[in-house]
Amino acid sequence: MPSAPIILAADYAGLPYGKKTEAEVAARVAGLLGRMSERYEPRLACIACNTASTIALDMVRDVLEIPVVGTVPAIKPAALTSKTGVIGMLGTQGTVRQPYVDRLEAEFVKQGKLLRFAAPDLVDEAESKLRGGPVNRTVLKAALEGLGEHDHEMKLDRIVLGCTHFPLLEDELMEVAVKDLGMPPDIRFLDGAEGIARRIAHLLDGQDFARNGPNRAVTTGDISTLQELKDTLATYGIDQIDRF
Repeated sequence: MPSAPIILAADYAGLPYGKKTEAEVAARVAGLLGRMSERYEPRLACIACNTASTIALDMVRDVLEIPVVGTVPAIKPAALTSKTGVIGMLGTQGTVRQPYVDRLEAEFVKQGKLLRFAAPDLVDEAESKLRGGPVNRTVLKAALEGLGEHDHEMKLDRIVLGCTHFPLLEDELMEVAVKDLGMPPDIRFLDGAEGIARRIAHLLDGQDFARNGPNRAVTTGDISTLQELKDTLATYGIDQIDRF
């Protein structure tokens, strides 16, 4: 959908969501999206955060009068493609403990096992990579070791990246998994990006867009934090940065 104008909203003032209570996340996300909807009048909102979606999606849909697409861990496609039935999920503390994840596990991992591990430190590594900085392989290794701690038979063959930061590290995670930890080379990391994109395109199918400016990124925090990502954002066609 290249003609559809996009506003990427980075809530740096509210981070980290994964360490907040469910009530704090729900209030923050619903209030912020409500104010942004009034200001920017979007046709659709996507909550591009697993923690926020698993906690606040229903509340936001009750508040906004536009379609709202959430981001949830890709447990279903992982279960459908796993050959061993042993699936791992990396996420924030807020995501891995959610009843929503329990329901996905009960529905789709009936004959297998879902291993969960909270790896919030991966967020910092992803942010570092976005800014052109180094990625600490020790942090990645610790996350994968924590995930595989209960995989005594080494059957883990699918790992769900249950935080929208984590796919940025997929190449590095794959290398550490295979080279450092001896995981099988056919192990796969999954996220929900393609399914989310298809859902957004379906909900906006047939609508015309008239662009009157560049794609933009806005932040609730110090604008310099977002400006550090100027070059990276430009590669995704986002050329204007503002403070919300």
